[in-house]
Amino acid sequence: MTADGDHAQSHSGETATLPFVQLFTDGACSGNPGPGGWAFILRHPASGTEKEDSGGAAHTTNNQMELQAVISGLQSLHRTTRVEVVTDSTYVAKGCSEWLPNWKANGWKRREGKRLKPVKNEELWRTLDELLAEHQVQFQVVKGHAGHPENERCDELAVQAAERYR
Repeated sequence: MTADGDHAQSHSGETATLPFVQLFTDGACSGNPGPGGWAFILRHPASGTEKEDSGGAAHTTNNQMELQAVISGLQSLHRTTRVEVVTDSTYVAKGCSEWLPNWKANGWKRREGKRLKPVKNEELWRTLDELLAEHQVQFQVVKGHAGHPENERCDELAVQAAERYR
């Protein structure tokens, strides 16, 4: 993965021939931890098609739901794809593009001062890492609750999903 979150090579070797999608994601949690929800919008700009999905959990954290939103969106892809992930989660974007290589090199440990500690949400990060290896992914971070239409829609869906677990 390069510094901006791109994988250096695609499975086909031809970046331009890969389909391109935009993946808008958001997570929500009522209490942290508490009941939470995730949502995504997957858009294929070439055809204009979109898919929305959401889900949640009774006892989770906001970061777990942010991760699950990206995981669920990437899992819905059926072949190697160029993906622009649009998220309001700096945690997810930086985790994927900056922290993940170091965590893996350190045996899924993170540095805290001079000590190595377990990566929080390791199972979700491992799943996301596998999905990132299948696709060419770039991250764009947008400000949450600032009028970005797809981010607002994902937030609405994630909050609705979380409410099913209250």
